[in-house]
Amino acid sequence: MSKTFLTGCAVLAILATGAQAQELTKVSFGTNWVAQAEHGGYYQAVADGTYADCGIDVTIVPGGPQVNGRAMLMAGKLDFYMGGNMLLAFNAVKEGIPLVVVAAHFQKDPQVLMTHPGKVSSFEEIKDLDKMIIGDNGFQSYYQMLATEYGFDPGKRVPYTFNAAPFIADENSAQQGYITSEPYAVEKEGGFVPDIWLLADYGFTTYATTVETMRPTIEASPEMVKCFVEGSSIGWANFLYGDNAAAIEAIKADNPDMTDEQIAFSIDKLKEYGIVDSGDAEELGIGAMTDAHNLGFYEKMVASGVIEDGIDIASSYTTEFSNTGAALPVVAELKGK
Repeated sequence: MSKTFLTGCAVLAILATGAQAQELTKVSFGTNWVAQAEHGGYYQAVADGTYADCGIDVTIVPGGPQVNGRAMLMAGKLDFYMGGNMLLAFNAVKEGIPLVVVAAHFQKDPQVLMTHPGKVSSFEEIKDLDKMIIGDNGFQSYYQMLATEYGFDPGKRVPYTFNAAPFIADENSAQQGYITSEPYAVEKEGGFVPDIWLLADYGFTTYATTVETMRPTIEASPEMVKCFVEGSSIGWANFLYGDNAAAIEAIKADNPDMTDEQIAFSIDKLKEYGIVDSGDAEELGIGAMTDAHNLGFYEKMVASGVIEDGIDIASSYTTEFSNTGAALPVVAELKGK
């Protein structure tokens, strides 16, 4: 067994002594899109046995354009679901849905704006471009913040259709994207490297790639929740900094259209921009959340008119499982600290 695998096993053995002697509990986890590197930590924890080491047998259920994973979660067909950002959890509270975020495996939302190379010299100058190519979800969330805080003009927005051609053809445009995906597509299709502006660095401070579950699940099976959250965090550490070959093969098995080059690009960007292990994760471990961070983001969204005031956001998440530091020794060892 490799050093990487031993690291994950050793940590979870301390957390759950004797778990392997018990029958594994079957657990289902739905992702919010087709298999890709952005899901790597979960595939890693399955592939190297990290989940099994603390007593669960995890089946990853890939998402896609025709899959409503959150509805499956609420119907009891999934145990956990990969959320996009905290706005969805805040809205669940407003709607009286007992959905709870138990971890945030991305400290920074990977949403970016892309501009043509050298076209603007600062983030503030993007608003002066002629066209903002933004999808509906982005327009209803971060673009409202950009309008409030930076003066972006809603009238310049045109819908993003997941086709980079309009952006590539128009140097006076900006386009939304995921830092791990659209910049790669532009490089391949347009033949140039776009300038990238990570929105998390300019005020859109939500946690992302959250793990959602239902409150009754937490109440009935807290040890299972703990195992999944901590196992996922360790999985992310091993995927980014350890031997991730088996996880990559599992991703490609679930998504045959995925290429090694795209996966390598995505992993590089996740590490370069500290998407997984920056901020609160540096002290509290991968997956961590804090009350102050969530409150700050909520207040910013209220001020931008994205969400209403008066929501009890504290009931939308719990740090009981996310802030245990389970992955800290793994990250430290793999990084050679």
